[in-house]
Amino acid sequence: MAKLVINQSKVGNIEEMIRICPFGAMEEKNGELLINSACKMCKLCVKKGPVGAIEYVEEKIESVDKSKWQGIAVYVDHIDGEIHPVTYELIGKAKELAAKINHPVYAIMMGSNIKEQSHELLHYEVDKVFVYDYEQLDRFKMEPYTAVFEDFVQTIKPTALLIGATSVGRQLAPRLAARLKTGLTADCTILDINENTDLVQIRPAFGGNIMAQILTPNHRPQMATVRYKVMDAPERSLTESGEIVECSIAEEKLASKVDVIDIIAKEKQQFIEASEVLVVVGRGVKKEEDMQMVKELAELLGGQLACTRPIMEAGWLESKRQVGLSGRTVRPKLIITVGVSGSVQFTAGMNNAEHIIAINKDENAPIFKTAHYGLVGDLYEIIPNLISQIKVSKGA
Repeated sequence: MAKLVINQSKVGNIEEMIRICPFGAMEEKNGELLINSACKMCKLCVKKGPVGAIEYVEEKIESVDKSKWQGIAVYVDHIDGEIHPVTYELIGKAKELAAKINHPVYAIMMGSNIKEQSHELLHYEVDKVFVYDYEQLDRFKMEPYTAVFEDFVQTIKPTALLIGATSVGRQLAPRLAARLKTGLTADCTILDINENTDLVQIRPAFGGNIMAQILTPNHRPQMATVRYKVMDAPERSLTESGEIVECSIAEEKLASKVDVIDIIAKEKQQFIEASEVLVVVGRGVKKEEDMQMVKELAELLGGQLACTRPIMEAGWLESKRQVGLSGRTVRPKLIITVGVSGSVQFTAGMNNAEHIIAINKDENAPIFKTAHYGLVGDLYEIIPNLISQIKVSKGA
């Protein structure tokens, strides 16, 4: 990192200095020259201003002894001991990363009366499961959960932390990263690791126009959140391997300013993530009334109707039916896209489906690069024909 340091005694004529900057990043306040957020670090003020008026200073980059940080750790997301499937997906990725650098795989589980459930993780070949079992951790509360996670990191010193991008994970991860003064990459779609243990975190950026590769070379631990259905879960072993480590923490650290008075169970819904067949509608569908035609196809296939972001923003379908990184990540056995162009944001949320069929009249549409099968043509001809053939097949 670098910064510009102003020596006010050497500035001289402030108005002349302000005119030097082509970005309007200099201003006068109370008789002093200041640099605002418009500065692009072009250093013209250093070169053309009075000698010593403004200095360009390279800040010393703090380094970390990476050898002191060992292991890939996964946060175990659960409700009353029922472990969220994203945890197993992250364990699978952690095992893959750990094998490259010869590190152990850890899991951290916190809650109340969870010792028995923690043994389930040993069926996935985790080296150690660190269990914090306290009555105060029976429900997610920000302060005690963050304190426990921090205690785990400071004691075990894992080189990387993988956290599911669930409602709990998305609250806990940034709070912990701020507490540990380290970096956090949200909604990663690809994870890799270098020999020097730097975690390569890849995710779409700038509206999905590029895939950003993010590193945290000077801080530990490295932190990343990953959505459900992005990674592959390993096979469950019939036997246990690894060990359970019961951890303790000072009771005062479990204090919370929030009390959970009551919990009202939410009515269960069938989300598109759980569907084995999805038919996804894009901007190629001209009118809202035409959605009924595509919905009929989804129902005939025993699946659900989903959509891209423009359809959701138009109010044709609810946000919970949107596929993509700004919606939901899915991995069905079959996905049919209807009039979908195939932006990076969308394809990153569904490209792990077993079978992808794309219907689009534009043969150059990006979706065809992701699809296993493509139908180039007018969806208003193809969909009714498909419906007709499926009905004939079912009748036979």
